[in-house]
Amino acid sequence: MSKHNKHETDGRTQGTDSAGFDAGQAAGRDAAQAASQAAGAEAAPSDAAGMQDASGQGPKIFQARPSQETAGSAERDARIAELEGEVASLKDQYLRKLADYENFRKRMFREKEDSVQYANTQLLTDLTSILDDFERAIKSTEQSRDFKALHDGVDMIRTNMVATLKNKYGLARIETAGALFDPNVHEALMSHPGDCEEPTISEEFQAGYKLKERVLRPAKVKVMMPGGSTSGQQGADSASKEER
Repeated sequence: MSKHNKHETDGRTQGTDSAGFDAGQAAGRDAAQAASQAAGAEAAPSDAAGMQDASGQGPKIFQARPSQETAGSAERDARIAELEGEVASLKDQYLRKLADYENFRKRMFREKEDSVQYANTQLLTDLTSILDDFERAIKSTEQSRDFKALHDGVDMIRTNMVATLKNKYGLARIETAGALFDPNVHEALMSHPGDCEEPTISEEFQAGYKLKERVLRPAKVKVMMPGGSTSGQQGADSASKEER
């Protein structure tokens, strides 16, 4: 072989060796990287398995201890029992209060009915004594036939009755004789002209009464009017009705 050909052959051999060396290094790096990844993948399951206990029930850090579960269950049951007792107690108190209220309401309703039905008990009791006086007066006149004695007896009964009603119950007779006309307590049935400066009562037809400050019945009167007012049921009568 010639020297020139030998040099060409050596050049090609060196180029081939250099390319092979580079390819070998790349393949080595790839193999090392793959081996590293495989080792990491194998290590991860191994670590996870290491976190499990012997029974394989999962990581020990999330597993509750049986003693803690029993204590929590007992405490919860005790709390439930306590709350149920409180509910039962409150329900019993409510039912008792409801029964007391119903009894109170019935009692008040019954007392109200009794007060309405027997409101005049005391008044009627006092009137029975006056009836006794009338009976005694009638019996006395049956024997003596004395009109004056009967008159005096009836007048005495009337005086006692008026005094009882006034002092005990506040019933008072409305004054009319010579009084000025007051449309609040007087009712004018008739009027006539007279010598007066203001309307004045000249005659009483029916007595009026007041219970304390309330008028039970106005007095029916005849009114004397100043000036030339005509008689009749106009004049003072219409004025008194308008004011009411």
